Amino acid sequence: MYISTLMITEPYFNFTSIQESMNEILFEEYQFQAALRINAGSLSAHRYFHENSQELCCIVVDSGFSFTHIVPYCRGKKMKDGICRINVGGKLLTNHLKEIISYRQLHVMDETHVINQVKEDVCYVSQDFYNDMHTAQLKGEDNTVMRDYVLPDFSSIKKGFCKPREEMNFTGKYKSGEQILRLANERFAVPEMLFHPSDIGIQEMGIPEALVNSINNMPEEMQPHFYKNIVLTGGNTLFPGFRDRVYKEVRSLAPTDFQVSVVQPPNPISYPWEGGKLLAENPDFDEMVVTREDYEENGHFICEEKFDI
Repeated sequence: MYISTLMITEPYFNFTSIQESMNEILFEEYQFQAALRINAGSLSAHRYFHENSQELCCIVVDSGFSFTHIVPYCRGKKMKDGICRINVGGKLLTNHLKEIISYRQLHVMDETHVINQVKEDVCYVSQDFYNDMHTAQLKGEDNTVMRDYVLPDFSSIKKGFCKPREEMNFTGKYKSGEQILRLANERFAVPEMLFHPSDIGIQEMGIPEALVNSINNMPEEMQPHFYKNIVLTGGNTLFPGFRDRVYKEVRSLAPTDFQVSVVQPPNPISYPWEGGKLLAENPDFDEMVVTREDYEENGHFICEEKFDI
């Protein structure tokens, strides 16, 4: 059995050499009958417009493993002048957390998978950074930010977990053989990099600033439509408090007479996949793909023309 048609996602502004290599692999090596190369954000926008057919514009925040993209779409087409990339993604956050823990408590530089799990289990986006920082410095039970995380030993404890607050021992170490990480300001200081990359020396805008900057690059009459259709996708948007913080900061930067609405889908990770599923069922889908016959006749040129990546 072989798959006749393939839809594959790639980053924005991918290198031409990579695109051409991908065309060759798809059509020459794997012999697909037809293929579509597309951006994940375009699939998310397709899903959003399918649910909100009355809307003409939306702006997609795609914050994933390697970086964060902010991309405006109008009538299903991406507006290239407004695309903004921030070089902060889940990988950077995990690596930064590894460095902090290794410096303060325990050498975990080789434990990427475990620390990634710690990040997903205990980190959150602060709504008031300085107030949380003050709380994280308090002693004992007054420190409501502090959490103890039990690391896995892969025999009796297969997966790490956060100790319930009532079971935490504020006076000293635990008697059992559990290996504990005690986390305080790391919990919110790590996700804060998405909002202030300059905290660790990356001279770029945070997500709310980049959103406003991207919208400001759009025609004036379209700007109100983008502000009320901000769509969050990607794994980093799952941090508790992420959506509220984006809304609060964009609201403070946007013109007061514009409505601001930030939409977080139930599953922001699979949202582009759902868009791809809808697109594949679209009657116009056959017009969007490049067939092997097209490729053999016209080469890379036909892919460049049709895919508009």
